[in-house]
Amino acid sequence: MAFESHIRRGHPIIFSLLALFGIIELALSAWLTARFDRFHDYSDISERDRVRFTLFASIWTVVSSILFGVLFTVHSTASAATSIISHVVWSVLSWIIWTAAAAAVTEMLGGGLNCNDVTGFNYCGQLNALEAFAWIEWILTTFAVIVVLICAISAARRGDGYRGGLVSQY
Repeated sequence: MAFESHIRRGHPIIFSLLALFGIIELALSAWLTARFDRFHDYSDISERDRVRFTLFASIWTVVSSILFGVLFTVHSTASAATSIISHVVWSVLSWIIWTAAAAAVTEMLGGGLNCNDVTGFNYCGQLNALEAFAWIEWILTTFAVIVVLICAISAARRGDGYRGGLVSQY
């Protein structure tokens, strides 16, 4: 039962952190997208597209993590929205999205930019921050995937199935 109390306390924390860092990433990527759209000063089309994908990833994370956090708080027992299977699907999909976003930005920047010696990139500091927060989101979603899979395995072993909540009703 101690694991369930950790889930009850940890779920709002992890989803709040996902939303918080998602909002930061949203602000960075939205600002960069607005600048690129207004001034067309991106180094190439792939830079613009990768920043836009990161914008999508952050919108996805902010909206869905707030929704999951609220639904779990209101309906922490077995409901379709807070079931283990919905958490598995969401966390794996979010993990794939953030893996793609973080890897794309990292590849674009060559692992990071030295802002004292930058050629070909505008907005050096903002692009480095975009990369850093993308990896923070990836770390948080990786943690969420691991915890949700542990919950799914333990629910299957105790016979609750995957439609049950993250915590048992008893």
